[in-house]
Amino acid sequence: MDDSSAVDAVDASAPPGGGTSSATGNGRSMGRRAARTRGLILDASRRLFLERGYAGTRVNNITDACGISRAGFYTYFRDKREIFDTLGEATYHEILQVMALWETMARPCTHADVATWVWQYFAFMDRHGAFILSAQSGPDDQAVGSASNKMQLRVVWLLGVHLRGRQRTPTDAPEALGLAVQSMMDRTWYHCHGQRLPVDDADVVNTIAGFIMAVLTA
Repeated sequence: MDDSSAVDAVDASAPPGGGTSSATGNGRSMGRRAARTRGLILDASRRLFLERGYAGTRVNNITDACGISRAGFYTYFRDKREIFDTLGEATYHEILQVMALWETMARPCTHADVATWVWQYFAFMDRHGAFILSAQSGPDDQAVGSASNKMQLRVVWLLGVHLRGRQRTPTDAPEALGLAVQSMMDRTWYHCHGQRLPVDDADVVNTIAGFIMAVLTA
């Protein structure tokens, strides 16, 4: 896949849930207390989607976890599908920002530069990893699957292009390079922060940074 075809294949504005949602909750402007409640709903839903799966999570599970009524829930969201779309949109836009950090990194970059970026990626996963892992059990329709695939393709392609631009021997397949590196980070994050394996974060980050530097300097 060349650069132009990859760009054409992906709509950068499409959130992975396949829809858009209002940041103000059903069109209503929110004060601080309302914004906090909405945030609690999103956080609880993210956690429940991971634990129970999307299909296994009911609105009453979310309201029980938040300590709010069903009426309170519907003040902010139409249904759990809107929550899924909202979480997906936030995850998508933030991961693009993380990938864009390569644009401001020193040239040539050092091991410390790359390690700093890996820390930033792990921080992103701390915020959104639960949703990313649970998204596989999301709404079972073609629109969601198609939008999710487009998002994933764009992210790995962007990462691969950033890495290729720093390689001594540029790869012919930036999307494959980006996918391999991102998969390594995602799986490692899951083992360390999801399964809580007793492996030191600093050791993991330094090791990943070393792998990336090896890819760049080979």
